[in-house]
Amino acid sequence: MDQFLFFLVAFLAVASAVYFVFARNPLYAILSLIVTMFSIAGMYILLNAQFLAIIQIIVYAGAIMVLFLYILMMLNLNKQDESKKNNTLKFVGVFTAGLLLIGVLGVIRGVQDNHIVVENVDRGVGLTKNLGRLLFNEYVLPFELASILILAGIVGAVLIGKKDL
Repeated sequence: MDQFLFFLVAFLAVASAVYFVFARNPLYAILSLIVTMFSIAGMYILLNAQFLAIIQIIVYAGAIMVLFLYILMMLNLNKQDESKKNNTLKFVGVFTAGLLLIGVLGVIRGVQDNHIVVENVDRGVGLTKNLGRLLFNEYVLPFELASILILAGIVGAVLIGKKDL
């Protein structure tokens, strides 16, 4: 059942990514990219990495895609601009996709010959509890230094953005 769900989510991710590449309307392209980000989050959940799935949804599907939609609405792209684009990039994309297909077929052929036996799998890998234990026990100093750097960056951005202090 897990394998079926993985292939279903992977197919959804690939299909929405392909639609993103070939979509004529930029709004539909960005919406299909959001579907791709949610599909990748679904893959993370199937791989027992819940923290990465939530971060994927919050950061990419939430914040960055909303920013893309906002910029798209501000630019107000017309259909007249679409006809000016060159077809060279589409041909390069199709060629690169063909090379990727050849690589994937080679990997599938290699996997069919080698059967991997999974016996001793740690099901706790990827859980938030284990990540928190690592961050606050072994890596507490780098974690706190990173938070101080982020705080300094936020204060600097506010100071630069404010003209009257």
